[in-house]
Amino acid sequence: MKRAVIIGIGILIFGNIFSALYDVSVKWLSDDVNAATFLLVRQLSAVLMILPFWLRERAPRSNHIKLHLFRAHVGTSGALLLIMGLMSLPLATVSSLFYSAPLMIMLMGCLFLKEKMSGAQSVAGLLGFVGILIILRPSEMNMSGIAVLAGALTFAINQLALKKLPDTESPIVTLMLYNLFSVPIVVVFTIIQGLSGLSWEVLGLAMVSNAFLLAYQWLSVLAYRKAKASEVAIAEYTGLIFCVFFGWLWFDEWLDGLSWIGAGFIVLPSLLLPWIFAGVSQRQVTSRIAQMHNN
Repeated sequence: MKRAVIIGIGILIFGNIFSALYDVSVKWLSDDVNAATFLLVRQLSAVLMILPFWLRERAPRSNHIKLHLFRAHVGTSGALLLIMGLMSLPLATVSSLFYSAPLMIMLMGCLFLKEKMSGAQSVAGLLGFVGILIILRPSEMNMSGIAVLAGALTFAINQLALKKLPDTESPIVTLMLYNLFSVPIVVVFTIIQGLSGLSWEVLGLAMVSNAFLLAYQWLSVLAYRKAKASEVAIAEYTGLIFCVFFGWLWFDEWLDGLSWIGAGFIVLPSLLLPWIFAGVSQRQVTSRIAQMHNN
């Protein structure tokens, strides 16, 4: 494995600790706070938190404003859906569904960025889709689960869009413009849902969640610039482990047996198949599968 890929995966694993802690902070919200209100406070406070770092770098600018606008609107819409899901579903269930995003990243990286997808990645994608169906259980499907899945899709789109930004652009610019450009659409969301539950406690939680989220976003920017999206996306799955652990530790939540099977279908193939087929040619793989079928 290339050194750049190893570094990228390591950075992303570390970043996913902060991503899981962000999910935990949303679970701490009181029942009288709606998703749009929390998101508005979070985005405004994020801009204020990033501002000193942005000014320290002498207010750097970007030549990719349209791309930043696209990322801000898509990402914020997904953030709203994810917060709504976290307010309604157990942390472990939300995490299991949300971590279908790496499968989407691999697929869209192949379709839109012309990145090659190996046979192992294709099998992982198929099994991951089966895992999503097991967790969602179409007969018991609800809007919260669909919202989380839609949020995962927007996350995948946002991560792939990072590949379009040049390596020379500072991550501070990416973070600043993402949060700044998202404010208008969050105001629209707040007008639709209504402003409710605004308090100092909500502001405090927003600041804490921002610290976690900005740490993850910063590390994510660095990781996806190190290597191809399809090569480092596997590391996103480690966030599921952290989320399940934190859900058990602080909220006494746990996946049921069927959900564990579904999570296994999503996570394990992407972790194990690349190692199983490492150094094996396509002809050898086909031969092995044929031998297993004949036996």
